[in-house]
Amino acid sequence: MAAAMARGWASAGDARPEAMAFADAGSGRAAALAEEVGGEAVAVGELPSRADILVLAVKRTAIDELASSLGAELPPLISVIAGVSADRLREAFPGAPILRAIPNVAVEVRRGLTVYVPPSPEVSVQAHKRMIGALEQLGAAVPVEESEIDVATAIMSCSPAYLALVEEALADAGAEEGIEAGLAHELVVETIAGTAELLRARSPEEVRTAVASPGGATEAGLKALEQLALTAAVEAAVAASLERMRG
Repeated sequence: MAAAMARGWASAGDARPEAMAFADAGSGRAAALAEEVGGEAVAVGELPSRADILVLAVKRTAIDELASSLGAELPPLISVIAGVSADRLREAFPGAPILRAIPNVAVEVRRGLTVYVPPSPEVSVQAHKRMIGALEQLGAAVPVEESEIDVATAIMSCSPAYLALVEEALADAGAEEGIEAGLAHELVVETIAGTAELLRARSPEEVRTAVASPGGATEAGLKALEQLALTAAVEAAVAASLERMRG
């Protein structure tokens, strides 16, 4: 996710950050990402003195080790670590302005969605605006309650993978019926993009009704999806994601 965010910021034109620095625990990913987007790989301990904002994207089991490496004097922190509460973050990074946020992978193309827990009152207005402004460079940023963020993650951060699976299945079905694979992919992707815009103006039921005339081909397809329990499968996917996050 950090890589997707970095790619989005790198493509932001005039709004691109003046500089980006990356650090890891020895995997080499920081250097590879820095080379890709035009940043610099540095040691973890160097980050606080070089950054206006730090994005925390580590495993939740590594938080205390990270806090020790970063030290006490910290710039505003945006945590994209799933399953780690704002209280836990404040415990690990006392005194730092902290924003708990979860983006989805579309931030890479600056059409993403990020949900965030509004920071606690002691965070200055300036720090708040700086962090939210950085997220808004990558797409929409929507505040949610702490109690809602896990569910929000399950339906907006996990779901690009589910939608990609649906796209792949539709395109593969088209290719099997004789359409060239690249064309099938393009047709489905443009249809998904257009449907997303339509759903801003019309309810899902209205869209289904508009497309599925009685006795028609779409109605037959919807009945097949009902028989294969598509809705139940999606609900099960959300439940499984939540169970893993909460576990």
